[in-house]
Amino acid sequence: MQHDDLIARAQAWLSEDPDPDTRVELAALLDAEDVTELAARFSGTLQFGTAGLRGELGAGPTRMNRAVVIRAAAGLAAYLKAEGEEGGLVVIGYDARHKSADFARDTAAVMTGAGLRAALLPRPLPTPVLAFAIRHLGAVAGVEVTASHNPPRDNGYKVYLGDGSQIVPPADAEIADKIAAVPSLTVVPRPTEGWEVLDDAVLDAYLARTDAVLAPDSPRTARTVYTAMHGVGKDVLLAAFARAGFPEPVLVAEQAEPDPDFPTVAFPNPEEPGAMDLAFARARETDPDLVIANDPDADRCAVAVKDADGWRMLRGDEVGALLAAHLVDRGARGTLAESIVSSSLLGRIAEKAGLPYEETLTGFKWIARVDGLRYGYEEALGYCVDPEGVRDKDGITAALLITELASTLKEQGRALLDLLDDLAVEHGLHATDQLSVRVEDLSLISDAMRRLREQPPTRLAGLPVVRTDDLTQGTDKLPPTDGLRYTLDGARVVVRPSGTEPKLKCYLEVVVPVPTHAALPAARTQAAELLTAIKRDLSAAAGI
Repeated sequence: MQHDDLIARAQAWLSEDPDPDTRVELAALLDAEDVTELAARFSGTLQFGTAGLRGELGAGPTRMNRAVVIRAAAGLAAYLKAEGEEGGLVVIGYDARHKSADFARDTAAVMTGAGLRAALLPRPLPTPVLAFAIRHLGAVAGVEVTASHNPPRDNGYKVYLGDGSQIVPPADAEIADKIAAVPSLTVVPRPTEGWEVLDDAVLDAYLARTDAVLAPDSPRTARTVYTAMHGVGKDVLLAAFARAGFPEPVLVAEQAEPDPDFPTVAFPNPEEPGAMDLAFARARETDPDLVIANDPDADRCAVAVKDADGWRMLRGDEVGALLAAHLVDRGARGTLAESIVSSSLLGRIAEKAGLPYEETLTGFKWIARVDGLRYGYEEALGYCVDPEGVRDKDGITAALLITELASTLKEQGRALLDLLDDLAVEHGLHATDQLSVRVEDLSLISDAMRRLREQPPTRLAGLPVVRTDDLTQGTDKLPPTDGLRYTLDGARVVVRPSGTEPKLKCYLEVVVPVPTHAALPAARTQAAELLTAIKRDLSAAAGI
């Protein structure tokens, strides 16, 4: 972009910007003639896709700010009206990140000005409460302002339609077209009133629905340590646990209250190194049966257990299998579903139980749409245990269910790790790992994907690659997506760019037969060696 064009574009944006904070920021860049930073802000727009919007806060069209959100809301309103939803209700939730409440209010104003009805949740609440509210209130759409577990400088905008699940193609592209067609903020009506702020009745209804997750007569004895990871989960989770009759969770006090700066963690994601250190310290003091963490918007649930070496996180795939086994043991009927990057153990559990099983693309926007869904999960700590209540991942109800399972096992003198051992002997040890590379330069991701397509590996860890699927072609069951799947003799690898972060993600699984419980240690050693070797060989093949 030419210097004069860049300056003119920035000045035009500044003249419309409704937020004094970003106006000051942009004016300072213009005064300093910081062409490099201005070019970064104005070289395109933040793309609206199946995750909605997500990006760094700041001024300009490639950042998250009120001007971008108002345009997004106007585009969503135009899409809904084109779909015949004039006068329909749009319910809006938000987390406790910087600017979330502003973005939510702006959305309510735009919807009201466009002739739709808008209702704001009463305060920052977990994302699953918003997903529940859409169907509970009969809304035509929902918006959640959140960046989930992204770094503190980010925020995002997640869109649901009236079925209570996140948007998928072609709706995302159609909404993006409507956003692009907004000529100027000056033509977007934004009244200062006219929308509803909901009371706690919707939260009470969500909590009442959590009763459906637990078996009526199940034990409720497991003791927990809980961290909200500086997010919005604490009050709702404590209310749900009290309602269920579990012992009150011991809180990680330093992380219990919402704080948009997330001061105790580098990344507010339970999967990131160090994020659970304070929770483990609390567990060493209080010796609970398990540790539970939510991510900041409480749609994910992390679980940690005590083993011979202290406290350790269970992998998302391990929790996914435990919850499935528990539901099957309770007599659950319906389809079990997961994304293609999650462990194939769920398919074995479904087959043994005589239940339908489906694989989907990554993301709960796909899992939630599976016909007859009874339970769905994704390895990134996402679990849908009550699809009739919430058609999305829900870290509150997942926490209830895993605590019920821990209680049931406790009554038998057993623990979650014992059940994992049983599943390994019954179905084979399904060991998973991830190779995840965060980049500053996004071209490194496309370079790696191109290299793997042009020179696909024929062996990994000495195992022959027996099949390569380029997922951009789609399959008979999956729509096209940017990904590669390698099927090996006794292993599987999926490689894809992250949809929400600047990361290349490689998902690894090896399956080792386990004839008896006595053979488990050797099987675990073999699996760990194979996973390490696959990581090494895949890194070399991808050039990362």
